[in-house]
Amino acid sequence: MGQWCSNGLRATGQDYAGVAAMDGSKKSARESSRLLDGAVFEFDFGDRGENALGSCVCTQRVFMNQVLEDLLSVLQPRQVEDDHFIGESRDLGFMQVFGGQVLGQALNAACRTVDQGWLPHSLHAYFLRPGASDQPILFEVDRIRDGRSFVTRRVVARQRRKAIFNLAASFHVPERGFEHQHRLPDVPGPEGIRSESERMRDIMDRLPERLKQAWLRQRPVEIRVVDPPSMLYPEPRDPIRHAWMRVSGPLPEDPVLHHCLLAYASDFQLLGTCLQPHGKTFMSQDMKVASLDHALWFHRPFRFDDWLLYAMDSPSAAGGRGFNRGSFFDNRGTLVASVAQEALIRRREDT
Repeated sequence: MGQWCSNGLRATGQDYAGVAAMDGSKKSARESSRLLDGAVFEFDFGDRGENALGSCVCTQRVFMNQVLEDLLSVLQPRQVEDDHFIGESRDLGFMQVFGGQVLGQALNAACRTVDQGWLPHSLHAYFLRPGASDQPILFEVDRIRDGRSFVTRRVVARQRRKAIFNLAASFHVPERGFEHQHRLPDVPGPEGIRSESERMRDIMDRLPERLKQAWLRQRPVEIRVVDPPSMLYPEPRDPIRHAWMRVSGPLPEDPVLHHCLLAYASDFQLLGTCLQPHGKTFMSQDMKVASLDHALWFHRPFRFDDWLLYAMDSPSAAGGRGFNRGSFFDNRGTLVASVAQEALIRRREDT
């Protein structure tokens, strides 16, 4: 296992390390109470740059549960040479690599080729081929441009020498400017809403064995959908969805870590929004669904170990493709990120 420094997660032993909030505040009892299989770790961040590996020294302790540790490890591809990284996968029961995983890994690889202080403000990605969850993924980073205000990177992900994914990411140094935003939607908070894992357990005996085994495992991202549709017997409804999300334990302060985790999680729930008017879900046996492309814009600082509201809608579906949009708000109503995605939503010919 390893430690997540500001340049990424590096193997330094069996444990991860983390730091608490920048102001030195300790995590609340509420956060501690939701930790599973927790252990105490400690470290500090080293410099992040093209040649920096990050030396770690002890600062402050936080808890991190085992499934969250594993996700952080997966989202940290191993550097094998300059601008080349190797990533592993986790099978979430989809028969192929989860798109959000490749998205988070590619963004992490790109982040490790820019200097400290630069953060991603946008990314645009295409899913070219299904990825195999039992095969490593090679990430090749191309340093397109290093400007005074913006830095651009291109990342190609390959398996068996074939491109499965392409990403363009732009980085920006923080600066002041005009401010406006949409308002937080008027929906119930996360308290009292059942998680997706709890809802899935209700139908566990009717799931395919592969999906059942995947959902029996603990989840690193907690998702609570407001007024969720039935997973097995959905009725047509408006293409609007709201879901509260956060990781399952406290995180270090490093904003790159939070950006990569949000990229990973942004591929959850979104595709299903365009299926709602047609009474379908990703579990409908007569449907073939897949993400085609994915765009993400980071507007303001955020923490993904606090609740974020993912507000989604689908303005259009046509030609076997569904278009989805999403907005992430923190629990104070600040718009922190926006998402857009087009997905394949095709009826299977053999059903």
